[in-house]
Amino acid sequence: MKLARPDLFHPRIVFAGCPALPEGDGDDAGLVPALRDRGLHARWLSWDDPDTERADLVILRAAWDYIDRLDEFLAWTRRVPRLLNAPEVVAWNTDKRYLAELAAAGVPTVPSAFFAPGERVEIPVFGAGGEVVVKPAVGAGSVGALRFSEADRAVRHAAELQATGQTALVQPYDPRVGDGETALVFLRGEQSHAFTKGPMLPPPGTAPVFDASGTYAEESLTPADPDFELWDVGHAALAAAGARLGIRPADLLYARVDVLGGADSPSLLELELVEPSLGWRQLGAADRHRQQRLFALGVESALDEFGLGPFSHRRP
Repeated sequence: MKLARPDLFHPRIVFAGCPALPEGDGDDAGLVPALRDRGLHARWLSWDDPDTERADLVILRAAWDYIDRLDEFLAWTRRVPRLLNAPEVVAWNTDKRYLAELAAAGVPTVPSAFFAPGERVEIPVFGAGGEVVVKPAVGAGSVGALRFSEADRAVRHAAELQATGQTALVQPYDPRVGDGETALVFLRGEQSHAFTKGPMLPPPGTAPVFDASGTYAEESLTPADPDFELWDVGHAALAAAGARLGIRPADLLYARVDVLGGADSPSLLELELVEPSLGWRQLGAADRHRQQRLFALGVESALDEFGLGPFSHRRP
């Protein structure tokens, strides 16, 4: 006697890249096999491919051109049936003015001043006698970010950003950047692994070197084992973001918290909830397999919460 074919639902899952990197930069290469091991089938598409809107679940991974197409991108996030991380998270996190909200919530954060188009740009006191970094408030991959030792040049770059309709972000150049940023990776709100990002911005007067795709500045990555004080900053940032957005940290499939400094005085530099590199290649093979399995389990849990589990479409 032949057995009936199992009546299981197989959701259509898409990892979203961008036209320049429709399958990402290679760091996420193990995620499709990790999902396959859980009986889940995923494929890569550029986020603006119409087929993404027919997927059951879209997971943002390398949509790094959104900075040039922000309105179009945000409208797309609202059209996709189900998106991770969620559209309201994306809308909030794409604009670095979230840093001011996290600082107000008590998260130790690198000082930041914002100047919208039309506002007079003044280099804050924190830049006196030192260098500053000027970059767009909506930015990724260090595009448009430059270091300055002269205030008038910093003001000029900020004004150029404003002239294109962008809000300029001015921060002190923290010399601790020379030791690298510690990137803390969280999966479903729980700490996963970490790595160090070497300095990306060259000295004043020179521009970063970009990848061949033009979407991000080249960087040097190495494994890291941070002190718990740095992880505390990461947990505090996720808790504050969750309170602001009305969600649990566990509702975030992934998050990356970039921190400067050591255990004595760590400071949040960025909270990445939209499209961060997760540094899988900085893990050994066994650790990478284990943590990518946790990523896949996070996707599986999200599907269950969306009502897209394997038995969700069974016929009566």
